[in-house]
Amino acid sequence: MLVVEDVHRLADDIAEGLRDHGMAVDISYDGLDAAAKLDLNRYDVVLLDRDVPGLHGDTLCRTITRSEDPAMILMLTAAGSNTDRVTGLSLGADDYLPKPFHFPELVLRVRALARRRPTARPHILKAGGIELNPLYHTATRDRQPLDLTAKEFGVLEALLRATPAPLSAERLLEQVWDERADPFTKTIAVTISRLRRKLGEPPVIDTLPGVGYRITQDG
Repeated sequence: MLVVEDVHRLADDIAEGLRDHGMAVDISYDGLDAAAKLDLNRYDVVLLDRDVPGLHGDTLCRTITRSEDPAMILMLTAAGSNTDRVTGLSLGADDYLPKPFHFPELVLRVRALARRRPTARPHILKAGGIELNPLYHTATRDRQPLDLTAKEFGVLEALLRATPAPLSAERLLEQVWDERADPFTKTIAVTISRLRRKLGEPPVIDTLPGVGYRITQDG
């Protein structure tokens, strides 16, 4: 998702909180930077402050809703009157949350919007004896619960969504981490190694040299 908020500390705090819940989050502190990121990346949800510099949030909202594959928009703003809410929704926003807000409510609203996105995939992902429920953040293998960290869960979800195709390390960084991730680190390899141990035997994640990783269908 993309957080568009000109108050740097608030934007950073929101992003860190959402990352703690296993989401990949980019940040823009102004509307122009947000527009550039939206041209380059596909986001499921945009958390949008209406009053941002460079390109006003209202203009950005209209731009998003007119795109071929629009993200869901949650307006987060200090302008919280009924009139402001109606105006925000009339611009094409999918939800509207005034400041100050309760962070657990923000997380629930973001997840609800992601589920409502027209291109949303099935709730239960299955392959190789694994069943993963993104909505309830649960995963099992051969009906045995898996105790996964947020990043391990994110990697497993990304691999299951791609099945039977493989995913490169670069794509995993993009989907599970965010723009801050260093592509030259061993982050992916370390996370895959931990995930393999937790998934147990027989091995269910293949490494394809020079290509990436994939879930085996008969694991």
